[in-house]
Amino acid sequence: MPEPNWKNRTIWTGDNLDVLRGMNSQSVDLIYLDPPFNSNKAFSAPIGSEAAGAAFKDTWHLSEIDIAWHGEIADREPSLYQYLAGIPATHSKGMKAYLIMMAVRLLEMRRVLRPNGSLYLHCDDAAGHYLKVLLDCVFGARWFRNSITWQRYGSHNDAKRYGRVGDYILFYAGPNAIWNPQFQPLDAETIEKNYRQVDDRGRFTTSPLQARTLSGGGYEFTWRGIKDVWKFPEHRLNELENEGRIYWPPRGRIPRRKVYLDENRGRPLADVMTDIGIASGKERTGYPTQKPLALLERLISASSNPDGVVLDPFCGCATALVAAERLGRQWAGIDLSPKAVDLVRARLQNEAAIDAGAKGQQGLLGRLTVLMQPLRRTDQGKLSDYRTHKHSLYGRQEGRCAGCRTHFPFRNMTVDHVAPRSKGGSDHMENLQLLCNACNSTKGDREQSYLIAKLKAQGTIP
Repeated sequence: MPEPNWKNRTIWTGDNLDVLRGMNSQSVDLIYLDPPFNSNKAFSAPIGSEAAGAAFKDTWHLSEIDIAWHGEIADREPSLYQYLAGIPATHSKGMKAYLIMMAVRLLEMRRVLRPNGSLYLHCDDAAGHYLKVLLDCVFGARWFRNSITWQRYGSHNDAKRYGRVGDYILFYAGPNAIWNPQFQPLDAETIEKNYRQVDDRGRFTTSPLQARTLSGGGYEFTWRGIKDVWKFPEHRLNELENEGRIYWPPRGRIPRRKVYLDENRGRPLADVMTDIGIASGKERTGYPTQKPLALLERLISASSNPDGVVLDPFCGCATALVAAERLGRQWAGIDLSPKAVDLVRARLQNEAAIDAGAKGQQGLLGRLTVLMQPLRRTDQGKLSDYRTHKHSLYGRQEGRCAGCRTHFPFRNMTVDHVAPRSKGGSDHMENLQLLCNACNSTKGDREQSYLIAKLKAQGTIP
């Protein structure tokens, strides 16, 4: 299985698409992302808060989207392209722009995720149902496990509709994905109702020892003068009795097995989570869309093992990274804002369990790696010089420049990287094209969208 080509505790500042393109394939166990929700709002942290200076705009327009992304989607995932083509008819061009932005990044996340990995996408009803179909196109509907509802508030007053109190977390996982069942502690009412008896060991309830109603039968014999069909063989009943685990009711003569409260792991978690509120108190950083640490610890515990690799490509105020550190996972985070680095440092210093479990130690901070540029993938082996593909590219493009679409002789064409190598683009054929000398000079070390926009402004292409 390919290993990550970055150190544990690495955070990038910059466009996560560029960083994802430079990550090794199948090198991550768990991805949690809390991207913009397409809420048509602008967010900023309050002055004086720990996150002051963090801000982002959650409004999307097709004019702001790299048009090369749409072409990349059409080439890699035709079904996804068809889905996106119909979005303006059902919603708006703004929603299409948002989904294109998400789609190209999710395609890279699929590549870096291991076959037994899991992905959690945090969203709300602004775009949640559109993102669900988007994820089905990228990962396949068979990867879908749950749409988890996380109740943020106890009540909410929304005019002319039911109060919106929750977010959604779309959970996708491979067929053999890591799964560690999680449990919710029993509430006081359940304990009082079901665990009424008390002995020297503590509270307990009872369960039948008879197997009459069980499919597959049991063990038929006489024990303590009672002939019946038992769940356990005779030697096990004797052991339970010696352990003080047999309960003899004051009325009747049918014994039952004691089940102690401290042995109950709680209720298996359901897809509606109501027991974790929003981040508050000392945990609160002021970051506008901060999620609670307990929620992230729950998700990471369920879908990864100790020393597993966790990635948060929209890490914001670093909640997922802090949770991963506390749980003994490796992690990496990406965010556009340099403020994310400060928040990672502050939260790891103040909140994470570091080294010997003491908080506030400085040791970890020296091991935090901060990068501004994407890395080079190390899982591709030695690639031939990208310029050796010129003949194949000339045939694939039928001799036409990928910019101005003009037919040129072979000698007048130059091999170009669609996504520049400075932005994580690789030397694979899929990322190469031929440009005429003029278009290559115009594009330089920039995205393909820059070249297309220039050619359109000049009237060279429609």
